[in-house]
Amino acid sequence: MTKSDFVELIQKNGEYDSKAAAEKALKAFISSVTEALVKKESVSLVGFGTFSTVDVKEKSGKVPGTDKTYTKAAHTAPKFKMGKTLKDAVAGN
Repeated sequence: MTKSDFVELIQKNGEYDSKAAAEKALKAFISSVTEALVKKESVSLVGFGTFSTVDVKEKSGKVPGTDKTYTKAAHTAPKFKMGKTLKDAVAGN
């Protein structure tokens, strides 16, 4: 599903008058979740899931097929954990 298709779905399910209003709602949701994650806060939507961050340690490894090695710096990564209602809906489909 493309972003355009998803905006149309939001317009239909949210009963928005226009695609522009639905896209504005999507942008507001995305920017709000992003802002919370940047502050290292989690966002819990009961039944849907939880957006959070996790600290990833520095990692080193070897490039397959060569003798080259690499080191990936420690960083913070976004994480999503599905809620039970969403899990059940996907599994039942």
